[in-house]
Amino acid sequence: MTDIGYIHHEEHMRSSDLISDIVIGMSDGLTVPFALAAGLSGAVASSSLVVTAGIAEIVAGSIAMGLGGYLAGRTEADHYESERRREIAEVESVPEREKAEVREVFAGMGISPALQTAIADELAKDKVKWVDFMMKYELGLDEPDPNRATKSALTIGLSYVFGGLIPLSPYLLVSHPHEALLYSCIVTLICLFVFGYFKSQVTGQPPVSGAFKVMFIGALAASAAFGVARLFG
Repeated sequence: MTDIGYIHHEEHMRSSDLISDIVIGMSDGLTVPFALAAGLSGAVASSSLVVTAGIAEIVAGSIAMGLGGYLAGRTEADHYESERRREIAEVESVPEREKAEVREVFAGMGISPALQTAIADELAKDKVKWVDFMMKYELGLDEPDPNRATKSALTIGLSYVFGGLIPLSPYLLVSHPHEALLYSCIVTLICLFVFGYFKSQVTGQPPVSGAFKVMFIGALAASAAFGVARLFG
């Protein structure tokens, strides 16, 4: 039996930088303002106070999270450039040692010694591609997107805002905080479940158990905040 005419398609879920940033922003955006609103609901008598404090937290939290994403992106880019400069210097100053490292890479792939030498000599003719090879296969570093830091900051910050507005929305419609908290719990826990489901799918985890895990963490945080506020209030 032959495989002529049969086309094999492999399906894999790939978690991109964009998806990772959305997950970071949304997970904190859903959980932190939800816990804050729940805590305030146990201590104040007006939903407007919860909304005011919640919006202030969302603004501060989105800026802090966005700044964290920006710094992480810049650190990744700076690290890559630093390592690339070092590789360029080594290719110029100790080319034979760098060729030996190329041969070591191909030796690990099972390539014969004669072919290792031939490939290393051929690669050494183009120093740019030589450095590219060393960056990827010796150091395991891929060149980052030059706009990665800015994109990451915006994506994380906006995702945090979007996620944070969900648990606050019932407080805009219901004046009594205890009643608003009930609706907030229902809406937010559903969103946490859906978010956890898709997050687990993207990361290759069991989606249903991942969804319950994310929902449980959010509920636990809100319950702890509410209980502390009631205790000290």
